[in-house]
Amino acid sequence: MTQLEILPIEGLPKIEPGDDIIGMLGDCGEIRQLDILVVTQKIISKSENQLVSIDPNDPLSHKPLVERESVRILRRRGELIISETKHGFVCANAGIDLSNVERGQAALLPEDSDRSAQRLRAGLMGRYNLDVAVIISDTFGRPWRKGLTDVAIGSAGILPILDLRGEPDALGREMQVTEVALVDELARAAELVMGKSSGIPVAIIRGGEPDWFGDGNVRENLIRDPQDDLFR
Repeated sequence: MTQLEILPIEGLPKIEPGDDIIGMLGDCGEIRQLDILVVTQKIISKSENQLVSIDPNDPLSHKPLVERESVRILRRRGELIISETKHGFVCANAGIDLSNVERGQAALLPEDSDRSAQRLRAGLMGRYNLDVAVIISDTFGRPWRKGLTDVAIGSAGILPILDLRGEPDALGREMQVTEVALVDELARAAELVMGKSSGIPVAIIRGGEPDWFGDGNVRENLIRDPQDDLFR
């Protein structure tokens, strides 16, 4: 049975636009070979300067950004908008976030979270010879269930989905439809040590199975094609 360690990386400085996250993580001395790094979307968006000024005195001043960042509005209820982003994500307010940013600013999603994950992974390998997988996480709601949870919005160096179809279950029956959203499960696990208010934006997951590591990304492998989606 796989035994995982989930370790927060503490003491990272506040991230500003243009900051070198690769250097910060590589120099912290906590990362080992074949670790899985889970990095919150917020620090990626900040370092890539995906910040937009809004009116700090108007609680709805970010709503025009939601329209701009959406390719399709799916539902409206009061101030809440559920939309599809250009990345293919279906989420509240196009993923625009006002938490953990300065008053008068809103954080947009990264332009391409998979590319951001690949850049971080390649940088850690190139500069520090660290072969790691990277997951970029964000907090989403879920249909039919209360509460928020973290999901993967970008990944590199790890299989987004473990396809168990054709393998036997615990009773020897062949599984027909089981595809495990591995990067989502790891993002959720890492959030337990990072929290929403602790100021810890990166966690290490250690002890992953060798067959978890491989090619693929969130956009190509995890987002369901609309023609196969019963709920859009």
